[in-house]
Amino acid sequence: MRVTSASYYNNFYSENNKLTSQLFNVNKQISSTHKIQYAHEDPGTFIDTLRLDDEVVTLQQTKSSAQNAYKLSTQTDITIGEFVTTLESIKVNLLDAANDTNSEASLQAIAKELRGLQNHLKTLANTSVAGQYLFSGTATAVKTIDANGNYQGNDKDMLSFLGSGIKQKYNISGTQLFFDEESQTNRTITTNVPLVNLTNTTSVTYITSSNTIADLMGNTSAGSVAISHFYLEGTKTDGTAFKKQISFSGTDTVDNLLTAIKNEYGANQVDVSINPHGQIQIIDNQKGSSKLDFHMVGAIDFNPAVGDAANVSDAMYGATVGIIDNLQISGTTDFTIASNTVTPGLYVKEFTRSGLSSSPAIPANTIEGINYDRTNFTQIGANLVSNVSQILTSDNSFAIPSTKLLEVASKATLNGEKLMVAGKNTAGTPFTMQIDLNTAGSTFSLNAGVTNYTIFDTNTPRGAVNADQMSYQQLMDVVNMALTNSVPATVATAADYDSAISSANTLGAITLDHTGKIQFKDKITATTKAQVALYDNASSNFTGANVGISGSILNFNTNNALTLRDPKTNFFTQIEEMIKSVEEGKKYPDGLNSTDPRNIGIQNSIQMVDDLSNHVSRLQAEAGSYSQVLDSTVNRSDLLIISTQILLSDVIDVDIAEATLRMQQLSLNYQAMLSSISKVSQLSLVNYL
Repeated sequence: MRVTSASYYNNFYSENNKLTSQLFNVNKQISSTHKIQYAHEDPGTFIDTLRLDDEVVTLQQTKSSAQNAYKLSTQTDITIGEFVTTLESIKVNLLDAANDTNSEASLQAIAKELRGLQNHLKTLANTSVAGQYLFSGTATAVKTIDANGNYQGNDKDMLSFLGSGIKQKYNISGTQLFFDEESQTNRTITTNVPLVNLTNTTSVTYITSSNTIADLMGNTSAGSVAISHFYLEGTKTDGTAFKKQISFSGTDTVDNLLTAIKNEYGANQVDVSINPHGQIQIIDNQKGSSKLDFHMVGAIDFNPAVGDAANVSDAMYGATVGIIDNLQISGTTDFTIASNTVTPGLYVKEFTRSGLSSSPAIPANTIEGINYDRTNFTQIGANLVSNVSQILTSDNSFAIPSTKLLEVASKATLNGEKLMVAGKNTAGTPFTMQIDLNTAGSTFSLNAGVTNYTIFDTNTPRGAVNADQMSYQQLMDVVNMALTNSVPATVATAADYDSAISSANTLGAITLDHTGKIQFKDKITATTKAQVALYDNASSNFTGANVGISGSILNFNTNNALTLRDPKTNFFTQIEEMIKSVEEGKKYPDGLNSTDPRNIGIQNSIQMVDDLSNHVSRLQAEAGSYSQVLDSTVNRSDLLIISTQILLSDVIDVDIAEATLRMQQLSLNYQAMLSSISKVSQLSLVNYL
């Protein structure tokens, strides 16, 4: 085959282009340090590079996110540690205040120091880092608490991005710190009237469990054979309410009474005892429940020849059988009994006093100890505030406006139940309202009228709300109408009902606060004229209570036992109560001689501050665990970034030494090819002659 000039030059051209291209590529790799520049050069390498690049960026984002979160988490840990230290200082001061040798001046000095520590706690609560408040949840621009200790943040978690689908919480919200619950705490409640031995005429001694009912009730001389009756009501661990009338002779012991009380709560559900100050104390054996409640009043007839006046089931001393309001003082007091100057008649023993005013719907001469839940909300300026948290029976959480009444109520259905609302509206005009709860449709009427206004639900089509579906918001709307005197224009029109709600909301606001308590605010005046009591219509009825009957379906404001311990925390409210106990010089609860009968006293405050310290310490440990996770994430991210970058380098980076050697080889080949071509090009036919 002849090698023509054309084939020679074509071969030369092809080899030249090939070597030139290879030299260009090697030179480009050396200058860029990368094996390829574009996807078409090597699709496999390009895909691997993109994947590894993405991993590096993700790891860098994770590191940055974790570093920022770590700063806030660490500061949270440090700040909560300051909370723990401050609470320890508060405990030291309370222990000092509990010393009986303190003078009034000494107690006030301790109280001032406690006020300073309280202000320090508020300052800690409002700690901010780079303009972000640590304990306001995700509302980091909002100051955590106001001057009164009211929480203003939210309960949302702040989350740090730690990788694909992985997020880490790094904050402790104020809701957790100030209002969270401890599931391992047993609720403990106590009466606040000190019980003394009324048969001991030589000295004042507190009742013990071994004393007799005669010692407790004072049924000596003519009343020695009288029967003492006790009227119990309250709420069990599971949220079930009860009423019970129990009776004892004077020779029975106080321990018999305590056992009877314990039995009403169920087998092994509670422990009932008499504390050193002669007060009944009940401890819930189920941890983590906040529902336990108790109220009791006792009565005795000192003239048994006339009849058993203390028994409200006896119609002789009351027009209405079974109504506890029939129990009225008609003879004596503790002090006349202690001096053996007993006047024959009916004597009523109070176990709890709270200083609450009674609903105007009950007899004016009813003593406070008889009244359990028919009490007016406490007025504070323009506000009316209840004292019972609405707690769901299912999970011990606080009710919110959308919560159904049935979720808190002590019965399986609300059908046929009635609630009473009594008081004065914002104009100062007295009113009464009855709310009839029915599954066929709930209604309300004012001032014992025959007009039944429909309570509409929110469903379409609009109709009367089923009692078991009625929410707290719907209840509060109705109460707000009564307090602002804004009733619907017609009884059965949804538009008029909504208009009445809107009108009422311009004059007053009624809400559930963060602890599940109902509050009303008068929007017109700084000091409201309104009063309100909200209670079960059958509250006063003890008919059949000797065999046990169900108690009130719902409680809103009660003269109940004081709370000494509870799974739920109310941080600044509890701190305030501790300080007031020192300011008032109260060593223990005293409902008889106190301007603040519901204060738990210094001795119980020591236990309360221990509970707060344990709660805060747990959250400090939680914040510390967040910091550890975030710190580990930063360190792990650094290692993974380096490892991924090494892999990326192996995929995309060029070995400069290898590339340089290859370029030299290609250059030599190229020069050899040019030399060969040059020599061949100089040949002619003469060379073959």
